[in-house]
Amino acid sequence: MASHMAREIAEQPRVLRRLLEAETERVEQIAAAVRAAKPCFAMMVARGSSDNAALYGKYILGVNNRLPVGLAAPSLYTLYGSPPDLSQAVVIAISQSGQSPDLLEVVRSSRDQGAVTIGITNEPSSPLAALCQWLIPVHAGTERSVAATKSYTAQLMALAMLSAALAERPDLRLDLQRVPDLVAQALAAEAAVQAAAVRLKEAVRSVVIGRGFDFATAMEIALKLKELTAIAAQPYSAADFMHGPLAMVGPGFPALLVAPGGAAYSEMSRLARQLVELGLEVVSISDQPAMLESGVIPVPIPDGVPEWLHPLVTVIPGQLLALYLTLLKGLDPDRPRRLSKVTRTR
Repeated sequence: MASHMAREIAEQPRVLRRLLEAETERVEQIAAAVRAAKPCFAMMVARGSSDNAALYGKYILGVNNRLPVGLAAPSLYTLYGSPPDLSQAVVIAISQSGQSPDLLEVVRSSRDQGAVTIGITNEPSSPLAALCQWLIPVHAGTERSVAATKSYTAQLMALAMLSAALAERPDLRLDLQRVPDLVAQALAAEAAVQAAAVRLKEAVRSVVIGRGFDFATAMEIALKLKELTAIAAQPYSAADFMHGPLAMVGPGFPALLVAPGGAAYSEMSRLARQLVELGLEVVSISDQPAMLESGVIPVPIPDGVPEWLHPLVTVIPGQLLALYLTLLKGLDPDRPRRLSKVTRTR
């Protein structure tokens, strides 16, 4: 019988279509309210996979909307009792369950200060949904596997929808409509992912590297590998990797590069060549023929993905890789050890 995780990965095109159909009008209303408030900056608050979605939000709100974006430190509220002044901010809280007390405290304090508060969650009846002024339900349906997959890409889509609506750009709205089909195409690269998993079966550590929009993808793939396979996967920006961590790798060391075409591609291409020359086992997730033919283990993604939406597509092979490695290692992808579906931190 297929795992819950495998089924939930396969559901993602349908989930994203449902979100677009159900929430486009509401997101336009939220965007109008945010524009009327004229916030000086945005603050994201999240944990786990949702924190990686927030990192994506940092990039798209910066690029598309010219908003400075910070990632909240909930311990300032719950441990130190010294919340920063967010009265001129739009605060976006992202949580699959909408239950973690530390996230709720950030939203509560921000709302008391007069900030615009937006919740993005898969649970529209959650405490987070009740606390926020505005809500974007992601419509992922029940997610039974502990590791988030469809709820993660739905969070990315919700952020992308908000960014497009804030920008009032028809071209961005049209880009969004293409995403479900592009995700379906990415799922079709299953055989290449399986071949990569076989090559990495014995790995106990690795690096996962991306840049720009896909730094969030690198973070999320590394988290999935740690959660499910017990591989000590460390995520890096390509720029940060060259500032020190490059010293720890050598022949046979596994490296996964998220390297689609775009602003960061030339840097990622140079890094791939360097790592291959050093003898590393390099897996490349890319839509660029040169990257897929340069001595790496190739994992193709569909071409034509708008760069600002890359993470909705590039994460798919990473999810599948984590799934297949988990199965090859004889582990249960639905029940990672020591983890539970809802985590409450303070």
